[in-house]
Amino acid sequence: MSNETAEGYDIAAVETWVKHNVSRLNPPFTWTRLEGGHSNLTYRIDDSNNQSAVIRRPPQGQLLPKAHDMGREWSLISALQETPVPVPAAYGFCEDPEVIGAWFYIMGLVDGRPLYNSDETSAWVPEERRTILAHSYIDVLADLHRVDPDEAGLGSLGKRDSYVARQLKTWYRSWTSSVEAAQLDDPRAHDLQKFFLDNLPDQGPIRVVHGDYGFHNCLIAENSTVAAVVDWEISTLGDPLADLAYALNQWSDPTDSTPPAPESATNLPGFPSRTELAERYANRTGRDLSNIDYYIGFNRWKSACIVHGVYARYLEGKKSTEGIDLPGLKNRIELSLNSAEQAVNRL
Repeated sequence: MSNETAEGYDIAAVETWVKHNVSRLNPPFTWTRLEGGHSNLTYRIDDSNNQSAVIRRPPQGQLLPKAHDMGREWSLISALQETPVPVPAAYGFCEDPEVIGAWFYIMGLVDGRPLYNSDETSAWVPEERRTILAHSYIDVLADLHRVDPDEAGLGSLGKRDSYVARQLKTWYRSWTSSVEAAQLDDPRAHDLQKFFLDNLPDQGPIRVVHGDYGFHNCLIAENSTVAAVVDWEISTLGDPLADLAYALNQWSDPTDSTPPAPESATNLPGFPSRTELAERYANRTGRDLSNIDYYIGFNRWKSACIVHGVYARYLEGKKSTEGIDLPGLKNRIELSLNSAEQAVNRL
């Protein structure tokens, strides 16, 4: 869709604001809806000089206090401009609710595409370039974890106490409060949470963690490298090894007893193994990864808790189950706990 209307935006008000606040864009714009991005209302805008940018605001309606945090996203892409981490150019941020009733920001358009599944990877990244892509992917994460948040002006991004301990508390609470609605409890969810708490590692130097780093939140350029990292809304300060383990979740290893999902974006010939990528990260950052299976297990456990909560909401009738594979969701909870157990057993 383009031109006349844009969901959640008063076009005239935005264009007037841009005229006074963003020197590199010249309204009026052609507006084109972009899909993806956690239901945030994201549009491509093309100006009268053929300059292109992207505008982003939260969904309409009541939001959870920390959900869809445009200010957080803006502070991150602004702060990371001068670092090796590729992010879109930061054009302007509006926190005046009088303009459209919500915060929004405008960033440069990056030529690249996210990859959500193996079909998209297959179509966009030839087999002989998949190692290049995997190396770029892990190098970008390593570069993020080398940024000192205080030096980058991100020292107040989040709490500095144990990131993993906070996550264990949050997601265990989610599991226990969803048991009744999900009609599903598994003793391993409780045993693993206790194991992770009892064996909590020392956090080490605090770093910016993306929180949802994967091909779905990277824009992959035509040359098969990461052109930009996007969707920073749940980023915070924390343990970089937890962020790394999450980023490695999608990658398989010859030691895995269960094969990866066939539709996974990394489940194709030509990609290096999870172990190879972890070694590359260790070489680039100097971090000791001897305990990485703790973090892999923690992330698999956390995935089980997240899916368990979603499954509970479906069974309660809080979300429409039309077209939803409920047995498949239930199976994902089981598989995630299996993987968590296997990781812990490798320690």
